[in-house]
Amino acid sequence: MKRMSMIFKSKANKALDRMEDPRETLDYSYQRQLEMLQKVRRGVADVATSRKRLELQIQQLEKQHEKLTEQGRKALQVGREDLAREALQRRAALDTQLADLRTQYENLQSEEEKLTLASQRLQAKVDAFRTRKETIKATYTAAEAQTKINEAFAGISEEMGDVGLAIQRAEEKTETMKARAGAIDELLASGALDDFSGPRDDIQAELDRMGATAGVELELERMKAELGQGPAPKQLDPGTAQGQGQAQAGQAQQPAPQQQPAPPQQPGQGQWPQQPGGAQ
Repeated sequence: MKRMSMIFKSKANKALDRMEDPRETLDYSYQRQLEMLQKVRRGVADVATSRKRLELQIQQLEKQHEKLTEQGRKALQVGREDLAREALQRRAALDTQLADLRTQYENLQSEEEKLTLASQRLQAKVDAFRTRKETIKATYTAAEAQTKINEAFAGISEEMGDVGLAIQRAEEKTETMKARAGAIDELLASGALDDFSGPRDDIQAELDRMGATAGVELELERMKAELGQGPAPKQLDPGTAQGQGQAQAGQAQQPAPQQQPAPPQQPGQGQWPQQPGGAQ
């Protein structure tokens, strides 16, 4: 179970590390610090509000304290000692309340000063963290861009790898189509395939084939002459070779002359008229 837990934690840590973006983490940390700073400022405001409320209460009690003192003095002036005693008793109670309120006021004032100082320090840390955060984000972005550029130049990035494979497949298909086109041209030229795009000229095809054969024979004789295995070939230009080929093809395709029937024998003639060429 410990081993399975270790494997699971390592896999989860690797997955989280792959998913984590340092820029997003820094932004989240900065946001949390701003929230904390806002809470501290809110606390300072609450303490200041309480201090101000105590200050107002102290002012009211001080006014009441002065009023009771004046009332006791007036009561003594008119000979009402009992009223003067009552006013002094109430003033003594106010003195106790004023002492407590002044103590609370001093505590709140001290707490407000501490919170204000903490808020200022936290504000300075947040500002420094924001500057540091932006610097790290800019450096990370630049490093990431540089890495992608280097990977693209090296051809190991995912995008460039896909592009490279696409180019390779396109080149292979292009070479295959060129080879297929060349093979079809050769088959059409040799007559193995019929060209249905236009009328077929068998005579011209035969003439071309014979011209090519004559060129091959001429080159063979020249090579034999260079090696001393035969006489030098006669120089024939392509037009002469093609004319000979056409003449041979014409002789091959010209039908044999038909014999003309002999004219009927006229009466009184004992022999047939003489045929052209000395034939009797």
